[in-house]
Amino acid sequence: MKNMLMMGAAAGALVFLAAPSFAQTAPQTAPDTSGQAAPEETATEVVVTGFRKSLSDARRIKRDATIQKDVIVAEDMAKFPELNLAESMQRLPGVQITREAGEGRRISLRGLGPDFARVQLNGMEVLGNVDSAQDSRGQRSRDRSFDFNIFASELFSKVEVEKTFQASQNEGGMGGTVGLFTGKPFDYGVGSKGAVSFKLGTNEYTKDTQPRIAALYSHNWDNKFGVAFSVAYSKRETTEQGHNTYNYSHLGATTLDEDGNPQGDAYDLVDAGLDISNLSAEKQARFMAGDLYFADGNRLSSWNAKQERLGLTGAVQWRPTENVLLTLDMLHGEFTTHRNEVHLATRPIEGFGSTTLDTAAGSPYPAQYQSGTVLNDFTVDKDGYVTMTDASNVTFGSENRRSLNENRFDQIALTGKWDVSDRLFIDGHIGYEKSTYETPYDDKLYMRAKGDLVANYGANGQSASFDYSGWDTTDPDNYVMDNFYYRAFHNASELKEGVLNARYNLSDIWTLRAGVAYHKFSQDGIDLFYDGNVNGTAAKTRGTSVADITSVYTNEFGSWLIGDYDKAFKKYNEYHRLEPNKDGSGGALQDIENVYDTSEETVSWYAQADWDSELMGKRFRGNLGLRGYSTDTRSTGWIQGDNYAYLGTTDVKGSYSGVLPSMNTVLELTPDVLVRFAATQNLNRPGIGSMAAKGSASQGKENCTINADGSNDCDISASRGNPNLKPYKDNTLDLSVEYYFGKVGLLSIGVYQKDVTNFIGSETYSVEDGNALTFAEAGVPSATVPGATENTIINEFSMPVNIAGHTKLSGVELVAQSQFSFLPAPFDNFGVTANYSYVDAPSITGISKNSYNATLYYETKTWGGRVSLSHRDKWFSGYNDSVMSASTRGFEASTYVDAAAFYNVNDKLQITLNGINLTNQKDTQFWGQNEYLYNQNQSGATYMVGLSYKF
Repeated sequence: MKNMLMMGAAAGALVFLAAPSFAQTAPQTAPDTSGQAAPEETATEVVVTGFRKSLSDARRIKRDATIQKDVIVAEDMAKFPELNLAESMQRLPGVQITREAGEGRRISLRGLGPDFARVQLNGMEVLGNVDSAQDSRGQRSRDRSFDFNIFASELFSKVEVEKTFQASQNEGGMGGTVGLFTGKPFDYGVGSKGAVSFKLGTNEYTKDTQPRIAALYSHNWDNKFGVAFSVAYSKRETTEQGHNTYNYSHLGATTLDEDGNPQGDAYDLVDAGLDISNLSAEKQARFMAGDLYFADGNRLSSWNAKQERLGLTGAVQWRPTENVLLTLDMLHGEFTTHRNEVHLATRPIEGFGSTTLDTAAGSPYPAQYQSGTVLNDFTVDKDGYVTMTDASNVTFGSENRRSLNENRFDQIALTGKWDVSDRLFIDGHIGYEKSTYETPYDDKLYMRAKGDLVANYGANGQSASFDYSGWDTTDPDNYVMDNFYYRAFHNASELKEGVLNARYNLSDIWTLRAGVAYHKFSQDGIDLFYDGNVNGTAAKTRGTSVADITSVYTNEFGSWLIGDYDKAFKKYNEYHRLEPNKDGSGGALQDIENVYDTSEETVSWYAQADWDSELMGKRFRGNLGLRGYSTDTRSTGWIQGDNYAYLGTTDVKGSYSGVLPSMNTVLELTPDVLVRFAATQNLNRPGIGSMAAKGSASQGKENCTINADGSNDCDISASRGNPNLKPYKDNTLDLSVEYYFGKVGLLSIGVYQKDVTNFIGSETYSVEDGNALTFAEAGVPSATVPGATENTIINEFSMPVNIAGHTKLSGVELVAQSQFSFLPAPFDNFGVTANYSYVDAPSITGISKNSYNATLYYETKTWGGRVSLSHRDKWFSGYNDSVMSASTRGFEASTYVDAAAFYNVNDKLQITLNGINLTNQKDTQFWGQNEYLYNQNQSGATYMVGLSYKF
């Protein structure tokens, strides 16, 4: 059946594309595309001309839709309301975003994180990730979420956020589906139309020149043939500056050995050279008792980047007959980041974690390093967290990390519509896209330093100040060279898709829809690490003078020395490499990780009935449908042992299938009051990281026995990803009441509830628990352990699995927007749009319970402006029941303020002004239930002035 469906979909697409040769001439009827992912605009659409018109058009689309939908429409050609798509969407109810250097990056929808928000581009699903400087914000994460800073907003004419599901939509995106649409030539009317804009900006921290250029040209030959092209280019520098720690280190409690003598971390440190003699007797006793939590990496930091973004779109539309329309869409995107990340942090050589506590180091470090840290004073809170340390002869690390990150995205999609008769309509698309993420180099240049430090995290551990008095942080004599660390990363994703739909108008009331779809996604990756010991740089660089290879770095919080790559490479005869040096130093690259190839192939079908009738004299419309799906998964991945040694490749297959029912209804109590109700079921496919079959295997004992029946005393352990995971599933109920008034006015209240099953966790199978697996059952090659066979028992095996049970979340969304036309002139030109969202999802991370947005605007024919505020409450990225566990992490509440203004010189020329992150909002991350400071930085306000010209 699956093969027949695949062949049918392919054959149908080919027949459809050949349809112009067989098409019957018929009166053209615009198909009803309400609620679908990729509606085609008609040639009679009014061109948008401003923010107020943008709101009006978006409201019209929302009102006419059968499903729950919110929309953002471009104000004009190549003129989206915000400079970033995510920042535009955060103005919609139920949408929350994360930011990177002040710019919107990822979205969460209706109580579910970025992995649950599906993004489509011109009807095709799109997956695209960019890197982050910080692990806590998804550094190099390869998942189903989409980074909206890949594309410039000027490339898009419309964004739709579909919050309820219908059968005619591809399954997936349990939180919702975001549809991105680029401009088409038939959108802009007959003849030639064009627009060009140029903006120039700067940031208060970087003080660079930031150009942003966009242009769009369209020519339409009487709605028979048309072409449209757009280009967007931008370049900017970013910086995030502040205080942070890596994590924490726990100084374990002192215990007694067999002879009654005290033992533990504190005694080991003091015995190795840590000096605590300056502490009071009381604090010496407290330190020696242990059970203390010290901040790791008391660190001054700057994450600096030079970003360059290029986007190109092309669209060709051809109407060979009155009843056939073909559209070819193409998009190319490039996002390149040169990052320099610099830190001055505590980094002991022979000490405790990355804290201020170091002991005596040996050769080749100079004399100053031969004595340990002197701990002069410290304070501790009730839970054992050390909130202040005053120490001398602290060991520091100066890190200069440079990387090149290259993101490339290409998509081509051929879409067609064939009005076979005045009742039968066929549409569909075939498409291909590829997204690559390459890091040719990610290098670290380490230096060491010695000096004094008072690190103070405040009485509650939630702030940070560092005092380096007592030594000159810019004097090369206080530093020595350590080593180089070379890394590189690769990831690529591909998508092939074909969709064929049919619609038949059975009567004035009933319309029947049906369709099939084919979707194949694949992704591969590899990470390469080559550290200073293996690559041989430590042997020739460690402990040497840095007098001739440094420069002074200064940010808002301090100044210190960093290594200069050009000078250091020249001095030590080094270069970025993942192999032995040409001079013979360095060994073979050993640390190769995350090697996998994962594919996901889906065939789906649907049947849906739409109606438009009356109920008790009121207009009543909606749809009822079923969507079936069958998915096959396969993943191959490296199994690795100690020191990342390659032991073998695992190859695991999986599959799942099912049927999803959906119902969406709209009851029009009056022409201006609508009640929507939806009862739907949808799914969300497992995360890529959980599916990838990469893993590890090892044996705890070298001299052991493996018996013929599979039993053994080798203490074998293994783990891998699980391509056989089932998708998340939800049952969603959605109810809303909407009141439309005036030209842009809207008041609405909506409530929803999701009941989610098949959440993913980790399962351990062990001999101890009586559920141990053999190598064959675990899907791990037996060759990974010498002497093992397929029936050898693994003592402890773990992998991701679906967890039984239900998780419920619910939410409320309020929306209000209005033009103040009831006020006397000139105040009647004011308007406001605002929303508030509440989410109750106690066991789900990544979501703020409360969020709200508001925009106040003033607009005349000649000039206008608006200011927008966006707030989200504190949210957790992880949680643990233990008070002091660093698995509990999150972000403090934040409020961002942006502004925009324009002046129309004439009907064609416009001057614009934008301000982004005007309050220089702090981005504060915490760990533990006490919310101790983990990271706090600021990226500065950005200002842009621009010109746009229409022709």
